[in-house]
Amino acid sequence: MGHISLQKITKAFGDVEVIPPLDLEIRDGEFIVFVGPSGCGKSTLLRLIAGLEDVSSGVIEIDERDATEVPPAKRGLAMVFQSYALYPHMSVRKNIAFPLRMAGLDKTEIEKRVADAARVLNLTDYLDRRPGQLSGGQRQRVAIGRAIVREPSAFLFDEPLSNLDAALRVNMRLEISELHNNLSTTMIYVTHDQVEAMTMADRIVVLNAGRIEQVGSPLELYARPRNRFVAGFIGSPRMNFIEGEVAKEHGAATVGIRPEHLALSTESGLWKGRVSISEHLGSDTLLHVQTDDLGVLTARADGERPVHHGDTVWLTPQEEKLHRFDAEGLALA
Repeated sequence: MGHISLQKITKAFGDVEVIPPLDLEIRDGEFIVFVGPSGCGKSTLLRLIAGLEDVSSGVIEIDERDATEVPPAKRGLAMVFQSYALYPHMSVRKNIAFPLRMAGLDKTEIEKRVADAARVLNLTDYLDRRPGQLSGGQRQRVAIGRAIVREPSAFLFDEPLSNLDAALRVNMRLEISELHNNLSTTMIYVTHDQVEAMTMADRIVVLNAGRIEQVGSPLELYARPRNRFVAGFIGSPRMNFIEGEVAKEHGAATVGIRPEHLALSTESGLWKGRVSISEHLGSDTLLHVQTDDLGVLTARADGERPVHHGDTVWLTPQEEKLHRFDAEGLALA
């Protein structure tokens, strides 16, 4: 259970179409991530699936049944929002149990489901606390627990980690990924953070202005981006883009090379430049190099490489890692 099909879905607010006709198949048990810049339509698309927004046209099927006009509560989906939306006067136990009490389940079944969810989320020792006595990560786990007990056919996550600090975000990413491995339930996850997308997804849906630019596995999008938009959005630091004579030599309007695919030398190489900024990150060093002819290029070097601001360096791209794009931004074979 958990196969979701979007067929020619559109969404307009008045005269403004924010989701042009869109098709997407989400497989049963898949962890799929919607990613893209702010305003690209990823949260709107998630809300259409959840039933929190009405589609303007098209069909949404959930497990082979037309759910386009089905109310949110009857779609068999559970949503976890950016805000935890917990009841501050209720214990963790009662917060998790709340949707089951509203559904009229008997007390024994409620207690079993709450206990099971708490065990999966390592919340057993916190069941009698109130949300105000928990950390941000623990509160987010309570919100997830409230979704788990409903035993949905799919979980919908709308930027659930945005309110957490960097360390907690990493921990929660791991916990949500482990939860998916344990439950094997379809999960649709919205984020603007491409690192989250790369580390969590089975497949990534890259959105831009309401349109799907590409769907594929993280490594597929990294290695074979369909166009310049995807190439620039997937990967951190972002891909370097070079136009002009260098691109023409490769039969393209633009060539792209990722920072990690530029070899660095202090003696010789293809493109000469001067280090303007050196970001020492420990295992890696990111160098922003002002080249003589190509503008600023970013290169990733070994963290212990003794290169600093003002040093002269040469950069040489790995030819087999160059990406070529035509004048429309589409990838060339």
